[in-house]
Amino acid sequence: MSKLKEHNLNIYNSLSGKKEKFDPINKESVGMYVCGPTVYSYVHLGNVRTFMSFDIIYRYLLHLGYKVRYVRNITDAGHLENDGDNGEDRISKKARIEEIEPMEVVQKYTVDFHNTLNKFNLLSPSIEPTATGHIIEQIEIIKKIIENDHAYEVNGSIYFDVIKYNNSNNYGILSNRKIEDLVHNTRELDGQSDKKNPQDFALWKKAEKGHIMKWQSPWGEGFPGWHLECTAMSTKYLGSNFDIHGGGLDLKFPHHECEIAQSIAFNNCCPANIWIHANMLTLNGSKMAKSTGNNILPNNILSGDNNILNKPFSASVIRFFILQAHYRSILDFSSNAIEASEKGFNKLMEAQKSLTNLNPTKKSDFDIKDWIRSCYKALDDDFNTPILIAELFNIVKFINLVKSNEAQISQEDLKLLKQKFNEFVFDILGLVNDHNSNSSTKSLDSAMNVLIELRNQARLNKNFELSDKIRDELKKNGISLNDGGDKTTFIID
Repeated sequence: MSKLKEHNLNIYNSLSGKKEKFDPINKESVGMYVCGPTVYSYVHLGNVRTFMSFDIIYRYLLHLGYKVRYVRNITDAGHLENDGDNGEDRISKKARIEEIEPMEVVQKYTVDFHNTLNKFNLLSPSIEPTATGHIIEQIEIIKKIIENDHAYEVNGSIYFDVIKYNNSNNYGILSNRKIEDLVHNTRELDGQSDKKNPQDFALWKKAEKGHIMKWQSPWGEGFPGWHLECTAMSTKYLGSNFDIHGGGLDLKFPHHECEIAQSIAFNNCCPANIWIHANMLTLNGSKMAKSTGNNILPNNILSGDNNILNKPFSASVIRFFILQAHYRSILDFSSNAIEASEKGFNKLMEAQKSLTNLNPTKKSDFDIKDWIRSCYKALDDDFNTPILIAELFNIVKFINLVKSNEAQISQEDLKLLKQKFNEFVFDILGLVNDHNSNSSTKSLDSAMNVLIELRNQARLNKNFELSDKIRDELKKNGISLNDGGDKTTFIID
């Protein structure tokens, strides 16, 4: 635990709007909760960026010597469209469209979520609870909030009384929104007539006829509100007050604001001391959105099966690209930006390879310890990965000078440099040197091109039996063929 004494970690706290020295509740342990995905569709690159931001935070806290309990939930109950109290349950809607059971939807997209994050080398959380696995806890919290006179029942639904809560507390403490403005700007929606106020949000919704996902409660059959699940799971595994709560910037309001209100109404305590929000990822200067088609899935990047990039890119290159921007900054995804990142990533990997072949001398022309301090200074300043990467390129220049005999490094400094370079690049940034697999990748590409050409020829000759056999045999071995336009691509499942 000696590293903890050497560092002064400062984290930007959305609750206070400034950087604060990190002082965990328990000296050598950290509790961190991050809002996970609603599993009704394939994980998109913006999701990957959010969870990668917290992966860096998790990795650095572990590197410093903290014992971290990292909790990241899976929303499998399916909150309503637009994250409100109206519309159709997203998971049930997808189940209806795909003509499968809701929990089949959950399983399908949870597996995709895990597989995708694994490809980008994200560490698994300590605990990954599900909303449906904590219905009892959510019901108990609702009972307590009703008992504390901050919620009310109408026709089998329970609503949180925002106006009443705000009379003695501050609804808007996180987002800096004033209740007067919310009242003025809220439009009345169909189905909100049960509420005392339009700003009130559902803790429990009565299940209408035909609603698939529902549970028994003291108020009849229904399902929990979206905001409630995170309060139930975070407090169960981290306690009523813990160190860090995180999520995407889009969750700041209303989701996280409602979490704070629920927790204070439940046990008179703000759940987390520090609130961290990761910013969005844009595509060619515009917001990523499936509805507009301005969107790209991670697997399409890795396979090259898209109309945006000129070629496939490895997961490590994409990870490196994402980490070149601070987690609180907007990051724009484009072909030119990815290609530039690939060049930078390759330089890092070449430098790491060169480190193993450098010849030490009796002295050094570079202060390695001062460089290490600069790297830690960047990380201690709100996990500033762009500055860390800039420091890494500074040492790459020195490594190349030593390699060309234009500079010297001592045996002691070389040993220290190898250790710290690997820690910063691989342990903390989580990059993977996939150069070693390039030859096998090229061989696979070549073999697949031959098979695809054989299959195309078989289709031209109307030999559909052979064509289908090639496709089916590849599928059995974990390789899917995608026929699109005038070309066929493949992806490893």
